[in-house]
Amino acid sequence: MTPESPRGRLLVADDEVSIAAILFTTFQFLGYDVVTAATGREALRAAASAAPDVVLLDVMLPDLDGFEVYRRLRAADVTAPVMFLSARQSTDDKVHGLTLGGDDYVAKPFDIKELVARVEVLLRRGVPPVPPATRLQVGRLEIDRASREAWKDGTPVQLSATEFDLLCHLMANPGKAVSKAEILSAVWGHDFHGDFGVVETYVYYLRRKLGQELIRTVRNFGYLIAA
Repeated sequence: MTPESPRGRLLVADDEVSIAAILFTTFQFLGYDVVTAATGREALRAAASAAPDVVLLDVMLPDLDGFEVYRRLRAADVTAPVMFLSARQSTDDKVHGLTLGGDDYVAKPFDIKELVARVEVLLRRGVPPVPPATRLQVGRLEIDRASREAWKDGTPVQLSATEFDLLCHLMANPGKAVSKAEILSAVWGHDFHGDFGVVETYVYYLRRKLGQELIRTVRNFGYLIAA
């Protein structure tokens, strides 16, 4: 893992030097970018400047306790998942931290392997889903699923709603043979009571507009668009 492509950025806020050092060394070795803070106010400043992906937050910091730091982080629109670290092992403290909105609560002393695994879960949780690309291009064909436009060799092609949905499904599976049953379900829906003849008819319509060679027939199965 190179410094230019860290697995994620962690903010470790803990005033115990030995624990901060273990966390810093472990996560840096694993390829993370790690920022440390020894007080609550340092943690707030570091969160504002470093934009962490996950915050490891000691509950018993010397100036502001971790719960207050959490409140201020959220008030400052820092949305990174927060894991509380604490020598307090009472159920009440754990419930308070989680009820406040914390994403995890780990009691000290902790197993470093387990903590790493839990951080990785939080890191995945904190990553927003990537929206699917609206444009698909396969060979000479291109479509925009948002605007529902289609082009062949850069020239617009006028398609009906059903023709577009059929082409979209085939292009979403480039190089893969798609069965007529799958096409019927995806384009016409599970409740459609027609037979495979409707699929064959609309493939014929597409071929008239796009060319015979672009949609291949897979004998006794279905169709594909070559990648």
